[in-house]
Amino acid sequence: MDYRHLGNSGLKVSEITYGNWLTHGSQVENDVAAQCVRAALDAGITTFDTADAYANGAAEQVLGDSLKSERRESLEIFTKVYWPVGPKGVNDVGLSRKHIMEGINNSLKRLQMDYVDLYQAHRYDVETPLEETIAAFADVVRAGKALYIGVSEWSAEQLREGQKLAREAGFSIVSNQPQYSALWRVIEEKVVPTSRELGISQIVWSPMAQGVLSGKYEPGKDAPAGSRATDSKGGQDTIARFMDEQTLTAVQKLRPIAEGAGLKMSTLAIAWVLQNDNVAAALVGASRPEQVAENVKAAGVKLDAATMSAIDDALSGVVESDASKTVSPEKRPA
Repeated sequence: MDYRHLGNSGLKVSEITYGNWLTHGSQVENDVAAQCVRAALDAGITTFDTADAYANGAAEQVLGDSLKSERRESLEIFTKVYWPVGPKGVNDVGLSRKHIMEGINNSLKRLQMDYVDLYQAHRYDVETPLEETIAAFADVVRAGKALYIGVSEWSAEQLREGQKLAREAGFSIVSNQPQYSALWRVIEEKVVPTSRELGISQIVWSPMAQGVLSGKYEPGKDAPAGSRATDSKGGQDTIARFMDEQTLTAVQKLRPIAEGAGLKMSTLAIAWVLQNDNVAAALVGASRPEQVAENVKAAGVKLDAATMSAIDDALSGVVESDASKTVSPEKRPA
């Protein structure tokens, strides 16, 4: 495993980070989830990402149960606040002081921990003054309940204003968690250059484009049984944007490129995002322990210029690069 600094901070994280969105507490049984966490630890992963909204708290609980016997100081634990949780009342959502303070306390109870290493704004909240949000995060840090603060899917402009207020409040935003893959490059034009300037790293989710870049979805064929594309509980919706025939055909052109590099297509996809020096970590999930072992093989892989160019050529015409697609909800979700 290789490790990278998170933003301009002194904190190092494993460049392959284990995330439990769409798996723990919902898609896989708790004992299998625990096996996946064990596999991550055995592979050298020390950084784990979750959120209060994942399975409405159950994902945090499963992660906490799986890690409670581990030395806390040897782990980096990330969670998030914003999306509706609990009974989903009017204040069970967003980035108000009330929800942030209640959110961190509830997350720590579920995780069975005294603090998290990184507490993240899961989206930008248009209904709360940014000054209120930043002041609440500052108080969370001063209380020792979170060591660092990050955000997720914030635009370049939101990052700039948030960092300005954060520094005035005595801390820094160290990370942003956007979607990023060889197919979804919307952060490259504005978010990445702004983040470099501000000392913010990317912790990227869906580096395999919801599994499409693994090559298992072939044009003209039904999705494999049990795959994310057949999951009506949520996976089906998130993967839909990548399931058109043109994209699936282009992705199959990556197969000989991966073979030429001595990698599986999934490993190539994860390694691709790690070539960006503003990326601190690639988030990977798993529904089986062996998937973890395979994903970790991307750690430390260096892709040469010819391979990177061949990937660009293969995906020409199907890559999404529109910077305006880095957006948060226009109003709080119910």
